[in-house]
Amino acid sequence: MTEHVAAVTALIVVDMQVAFVTGDGAVSEADRVVRTVRGLVDAARAAGALVVHLQNDGDVGTEDEVGTAGWELLLPVRVGDREAVVRKVEDDGFEGTALAELLAGAGVTALAVCGVQSEMCVRATAESALERDYRVVLPHDAHGTYDIPAAPGISEAVPAAMVSRVAEWALGDEVEIVARAADVVFRAPGATV
Repeated sequence: MTEHVAAVTALIVVDMQVAFVTGDGAVSEADRVVRTVRGLVDAARAAGALVVHLQNDGDVGTEDEVGTAGWELLLPVRVGDREAVVRKVEDDGFEGTALAELLAGAGVTALAVCGVQSEMCVRATAESALERDYRVVLPHDAHGTYDIPAAPGISEAVPAAMVSRVAEWALGDEVEIVARAADVVFRAPGATV
């Protein structure tokens, strides 16, 4: 884990949708994740960094079906030059979207990733960013997921905290994992250090 983090110029907020962070369908420790992600969004905005909210377009009948209450983003979005929503249908926020073009257009080379689910859309988006040569920071306390139920003959239940940690580990040594989101430093793209 990294203690001191060089500034990043963008924040990717993954699938912070009502269905995944509120009510009975919420990820484990959803209140903490929401509070922490909200703090990251506030810090990124204050520094003039780019904030991109990814929003998953679920299939008909799913909890995040387009147009349903569960599909809505929980955190308010301030769409403008430094904030955008990118809708997606795959785990990877880059696949089939304009995310890469949006980041390139803003001059982003380093970004932080947060949101839900750790082992799915957060991991896939962070991995894709690494493959595109972005510097990627992953705050440990700013992503979450669900417990994995026991599988008879395979394993006992796996707690969400372990699932999240394994998702971080699976990204390899190129990702910068920081223990606390409060240690992530933002600056505006193109600003001098």
